[in-house]
Amino acid sequence: MVPKTWFPVALEGTRVVLRRHVPGNIAAFQRWYADPEIARLARYQAQPMRPEEIERFLVARVVGPDALAMAVHEKATDRLIGTCAFSQLDGDNGSALYHITIGEPDVWGKGYGTEATQLMVDHAFATLGLHRIALNVFEFNERAIRAYQRCGFVIEGRSRESIWRDGRWWDEISMSILQSDWRAARDAAAAATAAAAATGAGSAAGVSGPSGPAPGTVSEPVGAGPSDRLRRTIGRWR
Repeated sequence: MVPKTWFPVALEGTRVVLRRHVPGNIAAFQRWYADPEIARLARYQAQPMRPEEIERFLVARVVGPDALAMAVHEKATDRLIGTCAFSQLDGDNGSALYHITIGEPDVWGKGYGTEATQLMVDHAFATLGLHRIALNVFEFNERAIRAYQRCGFVIEGRSRESIWRDGRWWDEISMSILQSDWRAARDAAAAATAAAAATGAGSAAGVSGPSGPAPGTVSEPVGAGPSDRLRRTIGRWR
């Protein structure tokens, strides 16, 4: 069983809040994963999931005791709009796979998935002490690829012509981000903020620039290697 300390009650950003799933979220899952467009973007099979498949998935992978999934809520309204998760956690090598589905089409393209992904990446590296996060995405899902790149993921390979969609073959793209990538991006952002604050101080003496981490970030990074807590936790259920 995954300890509650793996995830806090919530991970809060400026536009979304991530919380642990509750069984009542099944209604949203039934709607999302019955959508042919969700199936097109997220499944190897062309057809949507059947209701009984969705229920088994929710019980085992989303609200189960070993689930590492979070519900994505729109912060302004508290509306449930999606789900994100880690899977295949490897404590010896500090790695995990990342998954996300924004199930409500009317919020696609508004940056909610990008912020949810950034919150999960920050938590993985700063709190869990992971070294590497990987994901797979279909080549035609260009919106998702751009969102992952904004969060620091880079393309590291592809499985050529592995998915048949829309009457042709497409590649499946492998992407990843390392803790060193994440740390470098944070350092660059902090340097840019400090430079902007210094420039502002020159024109307004005695007024300091913004301080502290931006919403959704974690104040203290951890060491590069997988944490002992991670090893102990995963060791029980690998």
